[in-house]
Amino acid sequence: MKDDNLFSPIKLKGLELKNRIMMSPMCQYSVNKKDGIPTDWHYQHYISRAVGGTGLVMVEMTNVEPDGRITDFCLGLWNDEQKEKFKKIVEGIHTNGAKAAIQIGHAGRKAENAETPVGPSAIPFDETFKTPRALENEEVYNMIEKYRYSVRAAVESGFDTIEIHGAHGYLIHEFHSARSNQRKDEFGQKLTLFGEKIIEAAREEMPEEMPLIVRISGTEFVADGYGIDGGIEIAKAYYEAGADIIDVSAGGEGPIPPFGKPGTHAGYQVPYARKIKEALNIPVIAVGRLDDFVLSNAVIGNDEADLVAVGRGLLRNPYWALEANQQLRKVDKNEIVPHQYLAGFR
Repeated sequence: MKDDNLFSPIKLKGLELKNRIMMSPMCQYSVNKKDGIPTDWHYQHYISRAVGGTGLVMVEMTNVEPDGRITDFCLGLWNDEQKEKFKKIVEGIHTNGAKAAIQIGHAGRKAENAETPVGPSAIPFDETFKTPRALENEEVYNMIEKYRYSVRAAVESGFDTIEIHGAHGYLIHEFHSARSNQRKDEFGQKLTLFGEKIIEAAREEMPEEMPLIVRISGTEFVADGYGIDGGIEIAKAYYEAGADIIDVSAGGEGPIPPFGKPGTHAGYQVPYARKIKEALNIPVIAVGRLDDFVLSNAVIGNDEADLVAVGRGLLRNPYWALEANQQLRKVDKNEIVPHQYLAGFR
């Protein structure tokens, strides 16, 4: 009988994790010189979560070109200097017993500091955002190659798995949403085509045994947006294109009206992950206020998701995983707590 819990090991293709806890990718806006290069802050930030027992430490959204960043203070991976800095972060994560992941993305029309952001169509997010320039067909194909380069650089940096960001109203999400994609070419005729081609390019750059994660918004929370049925279809298209795991978030493609408010209660996005897992029988990651140890453990124990992505909880406490095990007592503390800290867990 299956009896998984938050601290059960899991193998996803060639990736072996000691537990089901993933650090959710959370922007730090901490690049010093607007050059996209990781700093000492990033090194300390990510390594401390590895020390704290997190199974999979995922680096925040890292962008494929300078104008693809949410702000000028976000990370990038479009040159060798950036790649060399990421290598040190990966080595530090590995040294402290965790596996390393990175989220690759492009902010699209939500690139706040780009002089003229780009998107599938010239439609702004809302009146507070700049109107994007619609990418020409050739530019769309060039953008796919930029994703390819960043994925290749991530592999060369030593990351154990890669996540493609297709959620939260950023570029890939903009393409697969009818709200923002009104193109007449092949990328408008098949809304998931852009994401599919990025996934295919990524797979060509990744070792066969390395799993590819794709984050999507399972629903858009807006009246004219897609709901969970649309999210399931997007997940299916991306899984068939080469994704191995779907990281299920929600929202981000439009201002949420009062009647569409999803709530902010603990685990409010878990049902979307569960529905995609049940519909497609594929590995999924659940997100959305999963800071409570018992709740996160229940998500795994009830087979609603294969991993839980913890965000705010790990911002507040880099040792969230150690504290979770102290309460849940699923594994011997000697197996998870660094020996230097054992006295604090007696």
